[in-house]
Amino acid sequence: LLCVLCFATLLPAASPCPPPCRCSPDGLEVNCGGLGLSTLPPLQQLPPGSRSLLLANNKLSTLGTSALANLSFLEELDLSNNYLDNLPGGLFRDMSNLTRLTLHNNSLTSTDRELFQVFAHIPQHRDTLDLSLNGLSSVPLGLLDELQSLRWLSLAGNRLHALERPAFEPLVNLQHLELGQNPWECDCNLRDFKHWIEWLLYRGGKVDAVECTLPKDLRGRDIRTVPVEMFNYCLQLEDENVGGEGSRSGQGPPCNASHSNAGGEGTSECVRARYRPVSVRRAIGTVVIAGVVCGIVCIMMVAAAAYGCIYASLMAKYQRELKKRQPLMGDGEAEGEDREEKQISSVA
Repeated sequence: LLCVLCFATLLPAASPCPPPCRCSPDGLEVNCGGLGLSTLPPLQQLPPGSRSLLLANNKLSTLGTSALANLSFLEELDLSNNYLDNLPGGLFRDMSNLTRLTLHNNSLTSTDRELFQVFAHIPQHRDTLDLSLNGLSSVPLGLLDELQSLRWLSLAGNRLHALERPAFEPLVNLQHLELGQNPWECDCNLRDFKHWIEWLLYRGGKVDAVECTLPKDLRGRDIRTVPVEMFNYCLQLEDENVGGEGSRSGQGPPCNASHSNAGGEGTSECVRARYRPVSVRRAIGTVVIAGVVCGIVCIMMVAAAAYGCIYASLMAKYQRELKKRQPLMGDGEAEGEDREEKQISSVA
């Protein structure tokens, strides 16, 4: 017995595992999924070397701001298939090494724009963010600003009608985007985001189907196949709106340093303005000038064709008259030859 006790003291102590979770032998993965949990297990008991925390398929509905505190060692967090309907802005503030976050199939209807602010200025590579099968109706400006290294994003199966291009501009390394199973309205509100999708595809990214539900004549069509000319009417609407706002206020919303530093609605308007067309009127003027030039060229071509026809008609008439005169000219030459022969014979 003494030998057994001595041998036991030489063995490394087993890593703690928060009940009722199951931990892998090396302590890298802590699986608390499928246990019907309505509250989090004691996460302070996680093994120090843990990399993955699985909390999927439970009954979690709320998480406090400090629920995931002091978990900077985690790289993967799976909260899918729960009842989460709201996530506080500072929830992930201590998870600076998180590279894979799964929130699939919850009840999220909105997200705090500061939810991922903790990832600012951290060079850690962000692989995956799964927000699919929730009730999201929008992606607020600034939510994705600190996810420049994100490569895989899913927003499929939500209630998204449109998305703003500036909200996705920071995702410069994104390679895969899932947007299917959303009630997309393919109108002016989706035009700029369509351009961003085309840019993502151009640089080698992948996007699943973005099928239109409205308007009726585009229902079932992928917006990527809708010609950009179908959105030309948006330019006229923008021009009218800009003109109306200018007549009421005298000028557009100011986008100076004070507004950009103050944040809020002014900042949002300024961010949107950065990605609008530089000058709608200039584009319309270009079309008008091009039409005038084409009209002038067409008139010149018609005039040249008419001149050619007239010239050909005159030449044909001249040739006919020339042919009529040829026999008369031949008779005159014969009479001249006879007179010359008579003069020669008289001299002889």
